[in-house]
Amino acid sequence: MNQILIIDDDPAIQILLKRTLHNQGYEVAVASNGEDGLAQARQIRPALVICDWIMPRMNGLEVCRQVKATPELSTTMFILLTSLGSVEDRVKGLDAGADDFLCKPIEMAELKARVRAGLRLHQLSQDLQHQKELLEMELAEAAEYVRSILPDEMEGPPVSIDTRFVPSRQLGGDGFDYYWLDSDYLAIYLLDAAGHGLRAALPTLSVLNMLKSRVLPKINYYQPSDVLRGLNQTFQMTQRNDKYFTIWYGVYNRVKRELTYASAGHPPAILISGTPNSAIEVKRLKTPGLPVGMFPEADYADQCCEVREPSTLYVFSDGIYEINQPDGTIWGLEPFVKLLAECRQKSFSNLDPVLDSLQAVNPKEYFDDDVSLLEIKFD
Repeated sequence: MNQILIIDDDPAIQILLKRTLHNQGYEVAVASNGEDGLAQARQIRPALVICDWIMPRMNGLEVCRQVKATPELSTTMFILLTSLGSVEDRVKGLDAGADDFLCKPIEMAELKARVRAGLRLHQLSQDLQHQKELLEMELAEAAEYVRSILPDEMEGPPVSIDTRFVPSRQLGGDGFDYYWLDSDYLAIYLLDAAGHGLRAALPTLSVLNMLKSRVLPKINYYQPSDVLRGLNQTFQMTQRNDKYFTIWYGVYNRVKRELTYASAGHPPAILISGTPNSAIEVKRLKTPGLPVGMFPEADYADQCCEVREPSTLYVFSDGIYEINQPDGTIWGLEPFVKLLAECRQKSFSNLDPVLDSLQAVNPKEYFDDDVSLLEIKFD
């Protein structure tokens, strides 16, 4: 049963409201001042509060502010009972969080109608909150599934790979994998589907499964540009599917210490060579190419580079550096590349210092987009 809490320091108003609402079949609780009323509200979590505006010690505006600031009372409707009828007073009430007003002297028909309306809104708010919780649970389960199919860390030699995957509050489209094509060639790739939610995650899962099982027809998986062409032919945008994705794909030949790579609209991979005690070299590995799915005739090209000893390759999604700052700017790629170089010079053994530094420049407790980072150490 929906419970109603009446907060008023006038015993006559208490009796009138309680009797009227009780006769309508509602369960009613009463408090004689704002402090007791706030304590009762937090205890019984009523569907509706009817509170007098003018009361000693804690007035109705402050009670309203406190109720609306309490997460457990987020769906509680709040009606201010007042003899103040000016527009300015109503603005103050609305700013405090009031959902409705009742003017003194109280007209019983209006009281009943406003209570019915408030309880309907309370039920709608509860329904929406329940649906939100269900959606959040589904997104969390989907994020956990994405995490479960990502590869385990690889311990060298000849290659050691460490990874970090931090899903945003909205499920994104990041995915990555790495595996030996044979005893000498290692495939590494990371993709990022446009948008958020399940509609972004599903294409990513399809690509991960397709590349892992090597079912793209007539594709040379040792040639990155050929893989991107095959994906582009398979995942074209249509009127029913408006999704495209960026991807970086590389193949490392451990015998020749040569990395062949191609990219499709994806941020560059960063190859850092040298020792902490010497000058390090930073290379950005990126080739021209439109995101996969945009145009059927899109072309992709390979490039190769030597992987000196020792070298570390970083592959990542743009969510790792597109961090909104309080002044309205975006943190950006340049500071992130600088951060990677600094961490490499300090000989950090894993990616935790990088993630700690990212959290320090992120003004929020969460990332706006999925964050994926691969660290490949070539022994």
